Amino acid sequence: MYSKQENQRLKQEFWIAFAEAYPRKWLLYDTKIKDFSFKFWADNKKAQVLLDIEMRNDELRYAYFEKIEALKTILEEDHIQDLVFYRDFTLESGKTISRIWIEKENVTLGNRATWPEIFDFFADKMQKLEMFYFEFEDYIKAID
Repeated sequence: MYSKQENQRLKQEFWIAFAEAYPRKWLLYDTKIKDFSFKFWADNKKAQVLLDIEMRNDELRYAYFEKIEALKTILEEDHIQDLVFYRDFTLESGKTISRIWIEKENVTLGNRATWPEIFDFFADKMQKLEMFYFEFEDYIKAID
């Protein structure tokens, strides 16, 4: 078991190693849609690539979620399979968001031997989600 400082140092080393393994600028928060972002997540059980839709206005959040959901068949056939869609996902903080994600189980941030596997998963899945987003960006942004 790691101490709090050791955990922080390990996480920092993990993200630095990822940036060195895949030195590119990811889309992440730069979608030009407020509270609509792509994220990487890793812990001691799994790694995830996420699309979080976090608007406080539920109608607006649902509108963006439904835009992506309407493209689900294209997304899965042309870009990435096995995505999980949750219209109402509750974070640990209690905040409800809409979340779409894919995960890889049986990898751990605490085991450096699994880092290359996590990095490859992150790069592959995020690149595919970004390609999808860029292809349908105008449609996704067009909320009436």
